[in-house]
Amino acid sequence: MFQKLESVESRYNDLSDRLSDPRVLEDKAQYRKLSQEYSELTALVETYRQHKTIIQAIENNKKLLDDEDEEIQELAKEEIHILKEKQGNLETTLRSLLLPKDPFDKKNVILEIRAGTGGEEAALFVADLFRMYARYAETRGWRVETMSQNATGLGGFKEIIALIEGGKVYSHLKYESGVHRVQRVPTTESQGRIHTSAVTVAVLPEAEEVDIKIDPSDLRVDVFRSSGPGGQSVNTTDSAVRVTHLPTGVVVTCQDEKSQHKNKAKALKVLRARLLDLASTEQRNEISQARKNQVGSGDRSERIRTYNFPQGRLTDHRIGLTLYRLESILEGNLDEIIDHLQAHFQTEALKAKKSEQ
Repeated sequence: MFQKLESVESRYNDLSDRLSDPRVLEDKAQYRKLSQEYSELTALVETYRQHKTIIQAIENNKKLLDDEDEEIQELAKEEIHILKEKQGNLETTLRSLLLPKDPFDKKNVILEIRAGTGGEEAALFVADLFRMYARYAETRGWRVETMSQNATGLGGFKEIIALIEGGKVYSHLKYESGVHRVQRVPTTESQGRIHTSAVTVAVLPEAEEVDIKIDPSDLRVDVFRSSGPGGQSVNTTDSAVRVTHLPTGVVVTCQDEKSQHKNKAKALKVLRARLLDLASTEQRNEISQARKNQVGSGDRSERIRTYNFPQGRLTDHRIGLTLYRLESILEGNLDEIIDHLQAHFQTEALKAKKSEQ
């Protein structure tokens, strides 16, 4: 590990020199690229330098253990004990910083929420979850754009798809993928019985054209008139678009815009995200064949969370986290949950890396 850290520090010093080179300053593209790499290495290098300082301080205090003054010896022992604790903490941080970065962490996301079991109650909870994520995005200064929605008559959604743009959106939301279960008394329930419904959430990294190349000949594009709740037509022109990717069978429909061209552009954006997710899922499956301890796969088939309204309780089943402030969470206050999830999956990744060494 320390040999690798030495080479990282050497690269960091080289970048520092190059960023002050007038020729690099004149080349905006190169300067931006080098600045980004320099910024990404800063936390790791600063932590490593702290570690080296601690190691040197330990060595200096060890020399004092042979001092004739017993009081100085005792002070040195105490200092060494404190410094070794700091050394251990820094080494844990360094291992964490050296973990391979998720290449999608900095990307925007396509958020897809769909009603599962539970009929209209599930559709209403789709609306609740979308509002929760939209509020969370607002607190972080992210932008939310609805790509497609399939509304029901009572204010719910069978499906809603949105683009969320901002800083490192995927790194914060990637662990939200999965089945979200809700337990509450529906507004249509006359006997006051608690019903259990389910909603699926998919968080897909937004794919640029450079990430996923789509051959136009692989697409079938159908146009039709937009429809609203109950199937009634809400448009007099064929503006809705259905795009089918023939090799994979992936189908995307967009009808929110009045312009056929805008709907097609949105559909292609969602399609690229789904194809990127499909490719990365296949790659993860290949890796898991060779390494059983797959970490943080974000499998959307598993139940990840329960929202219990009568008790005001949220439980994340993956990490055993239970919080009794459901109302606040549904208002978009997700930081505590997301922090726990990131810490958990980072710890699991560290364990997996150690077992491989």
